[in-house]
Order: sequence, then C-alpha cells, then structure tokens
Amino acid sequence: MTSPIQATPYAMRPLPGTIGKAVTVRSNFFEVEQLPNLIVHHYDVTVTPDVPPPVNRKIYEQFIASYRDSDLGGSRPVYDGRKNIFSPRKLPFESRTFNVSLPGDIQPNSKRPIPVFKLKIKVAATINLEELHQFLQGKSSLTNNVLTAIMALDVLIRHKPAMQHATIGSSFYTPVGKQPLAGPLDAWRGYYQSVRPALGKMLVNVDVSATAFFQSGSLLEMIVKILGFRNPDDLRRPITSQNWQKIEKIIKGLRFTAVHRERVKRTFKIFKLTSTTAKDTKFKITSNKIEGDVQPDEMETDVATYFREVYNMNLQYPMLPCVCASKTIMLPLEVCFIVEGQRYVNKLDPRQTSDMIKFTSQLPPVRANNIKEGLRILSYDDNEYLKDFGMKIAKEMVTIKARVLPVPTISYHPESRIPNVVPRDGQWNMRDKRLVRGATLGSWGVIVFTTERDVSLASAQNFIRELVLCCTDSGLDIPNKQPPIVYLNPQSDIEYGLKEAWVRAGNAVKSKPQLLVCILPTTGTPLYAEIKRVTDTIIGVASQCLQMKHVREPKKQYCANVCLKINVKLGGINSQLKQQMMPFLASKPTILLGGDVSHPQPGDTTRPSIASLVGSLDSRAARYAATVRVQTARTEFIADLASMAIELLKSFYQVCGLKPERILFYRDGVSEGQFAEVLKTEVAALQSACQRLEADYRPKITFVVVQKRHHARFFPAKRTDGDQRGNCHPGTVVDTEIVHLTGFDFYLQSHAGRLGTSRPAHYVVLHDDNKFTSDELQDLSFKLCHFR
Repeated sequence: MTSPIQATPYAMRPLPGTIGKAVTVRSNFFEVEQLPNLIVHHYDVTVTPDVPPPVNRKIYEQFIASYRDSDLGGSRPVYDGRKNIFSPRKLPFESRTFNVSLPGDIQPNSKRPIPVFKLKIKVAATINLEELHQFLQGKSSLTNNVLTAIMALDVLIRHKPAMQHATIGSSFYTPVGKQPLAGPLDAWRGYYQSVRPALGKMLVNVDVSATAFFQSGSLLEMIVKILGFRNPDDLRRPITSQNWQKIEKIIKGLRFTAVHRERVKRTFKIFKLTSTTAKDTKFKITSNKIEGDVQPDEMETDVATYFREVYNMNLQYPMLPCVCASKTIMLPLEVCFIVEGQRYVNKLDPRQTSDMIKFTSQLPPVRANNIKEGLRILSYDDNEYLKDFGMKIAKEMVTIKARVLPVPTISYHPESRIPNVVPRDGQWNMRDKRLVRGATLGSWGVIVFTTERDVSLASAQNFIRELVLCCTDSGLDIPNKQPPIVYLNPQSDIEYGLKEAWVRAGNAVKSKPQLLVCILPTTGTPLYAEIKRVTDTIIGVASQCLQMKHVREPKKQYCANVCLKINVKLGGINSQLKQQMMPFLASKPTILLGGDVSHPQPGDTTRPSIASLVGSLDSRAARYAATVRVQTARTEFIADLASMAIELLKSFYQVCGLKPERILFYRDGVSEGQFAEVLKTEVAALQSACQRLEADYRPKITFVVVQKRHHARFFPAKRTDGDQRGNCHPGTVVDTEIVHLTGFDFYLQSHAGRLGTSRPAHYVVLHDDNKFTSDELQDLSFKLCHFR
C-alpha cells in the first residue's frame, strides 16, 4: 500500500472524529463547479513611478482600454493591483513597456501636464492547472506551481470587484446600506472572497465584513462632527489650538475636491492646516505685466480677499484656518469636499466601537441572507473574466456533516447545594454553588473615580456589602468586610492616587493589600489602561475594575461574575471538570501551555509588542501560572519563548513534584502565512527549553494554532439543530469537506453566541508528537473551554 502524498509540511490528519450527535450544517463556502484546466500565463508587472494599488488599478484599466484590441490579442488578463498579471492566453510579447496616460481630473484646457506612467510587463512563468487538479485528488504534493495556481484563481475572482469598488485586502466595500458611526465616520458593508483547496475540489469562501470610512461631503461638516458640535455656526466661537491639532491629525492625508472653480474639478490631498485664519493667511500674487515694465509687480493679499476678488466669493468663515494642499496651494475649509471611499485606519473610540458592533452583529439568518446578497453583487455567472478562464462557481452554500460533542460536567465544591452542573446551550450560573477553592481576602481597598455627588459613600458601601455577601456565599473568606473607600478625580495623578489608596488599605488592617477594587465612571480605555499599568507594574497588586452603573444598582449575577474574577486573581480555583473527564491530562504528567503576542494599535511606532505565556499547574488544568515579555514591535513569534517555558516547567514541577512528560501548546494569533516561521522558531524553542533543564529531557510536544480571524461560518440546516438565536449549538465540530486536504485541522464552535453569528475557532495542528486522534483533541479542546 502506497503512503499518502505529503500535501502539508505540518501534522498529517488522522481519521475524522466520530463522537457526538450527528447534525447537518451549511457553511459559507461555494463549490467551484468547473475548474479551469488550461495553461495560465503569469506576467510580472512594474509600474513607474511607484503608486498604491488603487492607482495601479486605474492605470491598468486605462492600459486595457488603450491596448487590449491592438496589442493584447483581445485577451482579458486579470491583475492583483501590485505585481502580477494572469492571462488565459499567451500575450504577443515576452517583455514590453507601455506608456499609460491618466487624465483623471485634468481638464483639456488645463496647463497641468497629464501624468504618464510606464507599465513594464514581462513573462514570469506558465502554470499548468493540471498539477492543481492532481493535487486536489491527492496525487501530487503542494508545490510552488500549485500555490501559484491557487493565487491565480484568487486574483481571478477578485479582479472585477476590485476594479469597481473600494478594495481592502481580500474584501471589497460598497456604500450601499452604509450607517453612520459616532463622529465623521460611516460603517460600510464589505464582501470577502477567497479560493480554498479541499479534498477533490476547490471552494470559494464568501463572507460579509465591515470597516469604517470617512464620510464624504463638506469638510466643514466633518470638523463639526469631530468636535462634537451641532452645526457649522458653532465654529464661529473660539477653538483651542489643541483641538485644531486634533482635527489636523484626523484629516491629514484625506483627498478632497474644491468647488470654487466650476469648470475644473481637481482632486487634492490635505497636507496640513495653516496656523493662521483665512483672513490672516498672507501670500504674494503677481499683477498683470504692463507694457514697458521690466518685471511685473508683486502684491500681498490674504486668502479671504483673494477669493472675494478673483472668484466673487465672500467667505462665511474667514476666521477659520485654511487647508494646505501643497507648499503653494491654500484653500478655505468651506470650499473643500471630502472624496468618497477613504478608509479610516486608526482605532475606533468606544462610541464608534459600540456603533460598529451594532452594525456588524447579525443573527445567523440575516448574515446568511447578506452573504447571498454579496453573491448577487459578485454575479459570478456574468463575470466575463471567469468565462474567459472557463471557471464556474455554485450559487448555494455547501452542506456539511458535523457533530455536536458531548457537554462535560462541571464540578464545584462538594458542599454546594448543586455540586455538579451540565451546561445547557453553553450557559450556567453560580446559583447554589460554592467555589472549588475560595481564596482569602484580608487586606483590600476601594477607589471610586468620581465625586460623592455622582456616587454617594452610602451607595458605594451598599455595593461592597452586596459583593462581600456574594463572595462569602460562594466560598471566599473575607475577614475585612469594610475596606476603606476613597474618591479620586479621573483627571488627577492616577499613579499617586493609587499609591495613596494602597497605603491606606494596608494601614487599615496592618497588612500588605492583596486587591484594589476600582470603580470607573465609563468604559473608556485610557483610565483603565493607566490603572492596570500602575497596579501591575508599579505597585504590584491585583486590581478589579468595575463600571459605575453596576455599583449604583448591584445585582447578584453581576456580583457573582466579579467574584469569579477576584477568586482567580487571588489564587483560588473556581471550578473544575468532573474527575476523569480529561484522561489525556490525568494519565501522565501533562502541562498545557497557551501563548499569544499582542501588538500596539495600527500606526503606533513607539510601543513594543507584549508576549505572554500561561501554563497549567495540575492534572485538571484548573490552576495556571503566567509570564510575560516585552519584545520588538510587530514581531509575531514569541522571541524569548525558551526562557518563558523554563519558568512554567519549573512552576509545574514545584507544585506537582513531577516533570511533564507531555506538552500541549495552544498558540493564538498566528495567520496561515506565519505557520512555517512560528513552527520553526517556537517548537525549537520548546525543545531547547527542555534540554536546558536536563540534557536528555524530551517530553512529547503537540503544537496547535487556534485561529479566530477567519471567515468560516456555520448555519444549522434545520431550525431544530440550532439554538434560539439560530446559531449552531456549542460543541459543534467540523473536520471534513472544508478543511485541509491532508493536514490535521478542524473547526470547533465552543461557546454560545450572545451577539450575532457565532464564529468557530479554527484549530490547526502544526506538530504532534503525542499522536492525537481527532476525537481526543477535539473533545479535550472543547472541555477546556468550560473553565472560567
């Protein structure tokens, strides 16, 4: 018997899983009914001067319009917007440079030269799609030719939408159905599409997405929204220089048109704002030369006067600054109109984030209908490029056999009224349950970040009484039931205030504080981030942040959830799975590791990335130790993983008295393109850590990437197979049809979806010394999701 083709450099797939209740789901993948079987001609493209992809596509569009019939033999090549062209037929040259003019917004009578770009096209390779067919049948390995063939099909399905719509990555966006966000932004709906190989076929993954765009229209109106004013007349009152700096930072780089010249519609880009108003911004103009003059006269004028005299326009807001579109072009704000389709790339503020969540949270039936709407817009049947390549795509989602895994039993303290519980639809509560091991909270303090006028001392004390009562009922030991409560101005020196509160809490019971409870006025990030910075890195004390609205009206369920957080932070154990429910952990000393790297927000070039690693300390995976490192920004792999792993392996040994014989590593935040590098560096780092502890210490390692940023979604084929919101039940697992041809991966939807359509986690096994079966790893992964 011949061995299977190694179609993946990672762990090979065992047999599909069998445990659980069989169900049928639909997924947002569409089968390629007719796959091209021809020679695709690959060309390398260089555009000079270098411009971004949206401009490249305009250049390419003009190139096709000018040369298709005369120089391209009538072919319809597709373009990725950067460096690659794919054609179903050979072009009549090996290498050639074309001059392409982009008139754009230049008028025939304009003195500005029409920009000319050089488009150099040369042969890169030929791709025989027969090799892709062989790969899909398991008769060929994953070669560079196969990868390039898949890339060519990806470019093929994206080409037409990318030429017609605003495109970001693999998604295109349309203003149809857009909704305003707080401030100057709109949420646009987008449609994602990607070609994916599966066993015996190719699939197209289609999904809905959303992102923020700047609102088009009057720049004055945009500034009004940035400042939170009601109308442009509010701009007549004084505005601080700090606010103008804030405005400039937001609008810098935006493209706009000016409306003061009716015949010439030219697009500009915002360079900066002037430091002076339109009536005070001076510049020199040259007067008409009179016969006999040696040289024309120069006169100084201001922008407001110039617009009145030249364009017969009296500015309504001469007290506002001007936009600098270049070193010599200054325009009043009121003549500037923002061009549509410009993406907002910075982090959304809390109000905008809330609005975006409302826009994107779609129940499964709604999301499925929106995906169908995307398919209608894509209109594959009418796509002339797909026809030219001979490719057809199905109109209906694929139907997949899935399973719902058995729900584990969660155990609490034996003295609980209900010591064991089986979650229903992924949910359970703390009613009539006591924590497995409650911590002791003897020294603590409370800081209210507002004045007594907003939250009275009596209200704060009442909440603390309710919280203490709930914690005590749950099994925490709290000898000090009346911690000191202090008030602190959120705008004051937070570090000094927290240190003072820490000292006061310690003096109250003559013991080093274990916890600071912080009551926050809003959900804003800056105050929360500063509290965590000070308590975690300066003082060295656990902190628990609460929202003020919950303090005013304390509820038992909220207090119970806070209790769970506090107990874990103090070293307690909330719950554990029933004995012998995880034999992989219990049969041999086994450590679970979980790793991730968090990065600064886009555009931040100063802050580093933070690598974190946690490790289990017992056979029930109910206790964990953690370690963190600062590393170079945007570095995805964990740079100091070896020394971090050594810390946790030592902690495991100190608690259990045994060395782990097995390591199961769950790795978050790794994209498919980073698999090879992460596998190469991080598995080697784990092996190195073990050998640094003992030369012959070689535990078996299984390395699993857990992906959340993907576009696979599941919809129950029958209403009875879903929950009340229309989502699949927690525990739904898919390991056939849409997964890798030969690699060990699966999709597992572990949790109940409270908002919109649930997203399954995608588990990809890169390395597996432990030789897991599908059932073993799927069942264990699902059970591990039940700790809180």
